[in-house]
Amino acid sequence: MNRRDFIVTAAAIGSAGTSPFALAQAPGGTPPVILVVGDSLSAEYGLKRGEGWVPLLEQRLRQQKIAATVVNASISGDTSSGGRARLPALLAQHKPTHLVLELGANDALRGLPLGNTEENLTQMTKAAQAAGAKVLIVGIQVPPNYGSDYTRRFEAIFPKVAATTRAAVVPFLLRGVADGANAASLFQADRIHPTAAAQPVMLDNVWPELRKLLGK
Repeated sequence: MNRRDFIVTAAAIGSAGTSPFALAQAPGGTPPVILVVGDSLSAEYGLKRGEGWVPLLEQRLRQQKIAATVVNASISGDTSSGGRARLPALLAQHKPTHLVLELGANDALRGLPLGNTEENLTQMTKAAQAAGAKVLIVGIQVPPNYGSDYTRRFEAIFPKVAATTRAAVVPFLLRGVADGANAASLFQADRIHPTAAAQPVMLDNVWPELRKLLGK
């Protein structure tokens, strides 16, 4: 994959591996396990360890005294197809109570059929739900140079899958990052990956829906 083909809202993952932590659980309770499966937008690409929105999520959970374990299982350049292939093993290994699903950008970048992306996200959501996990689908957008029809249909995938599967949804992870007046300052020199300054904004986009799923 040629990373220069990326556009600000269609990013390939920088590998972050897994990043678990746990807080003391409440008496008689079991802390939730939050599994994040995404691309570079979730994997600290070009950032120092601890600067990405997923590590910031860990910090917020600690600050708000919410017991949880967070596992970041994002992989560089992953597509919805790749995520679907990996998910069964991840579900078996980590037994998540919550899945944050942030995939699809690389599907659009590669011009893959949108129907395949929708099917992959749908099946991943259903598989996680069948395993007992609540699912939060995190959407992205592609620039208008993809064509207005493609852009519209791509953006519609995420709320459509959420409605079909009764999952929660964040329509646009980069709201306030890619669409603001200061967007240029919130991306790294490659004009592809968000900077450290953008990560708290991304977390703020995810947090309200995730907190609801956590029952907090």
